[in-house]
Amino acid sequence: MPNTPTSPAAGHLLTLLQLSDSALPTGSFSHSLGLESYLSTEAVHDEASFTLWLEKFLSQSLAYTDGLTVRLAYEAAGGAELARIDALVTAAAVPRQIREAGVKMGARMLHVATNVFPTPELEEYRLQVQSGACSGHPGIAFALGARGAGAPCADTVAAYLFSTITSLTQNAIRGIPIGQNAGQRVLRAMHAPVLQTVDMIFGLEVQDLGAAAPGLEIAQMRHEHLRARMFMS
Repeated sequence: MPNTPTSPAAGHLLTLLQLSDSALPTGSFSHSLGLESYLSTEAVHDEASFTLWLEKFLSQSLAYTDGLTVRLAYEAAGGAELARIDALVTAAAVPRQIREAGVKMGARMLHVATNVFPTPELEEYRLQVQSGACSGHPGIAFALGARGAGAPCADTVAAYLFSTITSLTQNAIRGIPIGQNAGQRVLRAMHAPVLQTVDMIFGLEVQDLGAAAPGLEIAQMRHEHLRARMFMS
């Protein structure tokens, strides 16, 4: 019986699959990141309107916040630069719920990553968060865990973006609601936009971090005043 070859990429691929799994206990299932405000006005109300919203969220918000954060954290030379990125992305989260969501999900991602994929860089970041020098952000913990496993930077950014898209789609399935098959069609439709956004992110600079999408930020601020809510943000 011939031996089964093992790809040298298998290790980091499995790490990316685990870190980006929707079952990872980061609490993302409880956050809509502003989507629920659009549901409340019925601006998003079916598969087509959700797909359009998701594309805009990806290219006009996620790219300039978490997506760019992942790339910058992956490329960071050391603790001081990571602390700077952490401070910038935290300050850029103007809506209170979004800022708090980043801290909460960041703590959970960091806890998982340091326990399952420990590296000196992750431990250093954990200590910075523990001391209060950093707030904690899921994109930074994700980037450090993936880099420690040898995942290429572009693959790391793509995996993080798609994991966020997946979480939002699962929440749309419950919140709109749309069916599971519709959710899978949405995810398939997002393949090309995610790859295009990765290319765009590699053309950005640190000063682009937190570039605002005012309409989305207003919707995110409105969320805490909704009469009824399914999600925390």
